[in-house]
Amino acid sequence: QVQLVESGGGLVQAGGSLRLSCVASGRTFSSYAMGWFRQAPGKEREFVAVISWNGRTTYYADSVKGRFTISRDNAKNTVYLQMNSLKPEDTAVYYCAADLRGTVDQEENEYDYWGQGTQVTVSS
Repeated sequence: QVQLVESGGGLVQAGGSLRLSCVASGRTFSSYAMGWFRQAPGKEREFVAVISWNGRTTYYADSVKGRFTISRDNAKNTVYLQMNSLKPEDTAVYYCAADLRGTVDQEENEYDYWGQGTQVTVSS
């Protein structure tokens, strides 16, 4: 069983920054690929970013490329999402997810465990 706990969400003005964190339980965190997804009100959950187990491979949704950065610290069992130049359309609940197979996926049904989510609200 893997537990994921996100933090770092909040209210920020457009153009501002936030850094989300996701702490994972389990001794094999360093073997998981980790992803971030988000769900805006009335919309489907969508892929945001993913990072490989060793941090060498990352992928981003086109909508966040160049503004968001995913990273991880395996010594701390933590994955981060640095969000810069935030826009009102980034408003959503952000979820981290773990892929125990270690594959770098953009499809949410490939992920095995999910956090409870953290709210990000960007005001215009």
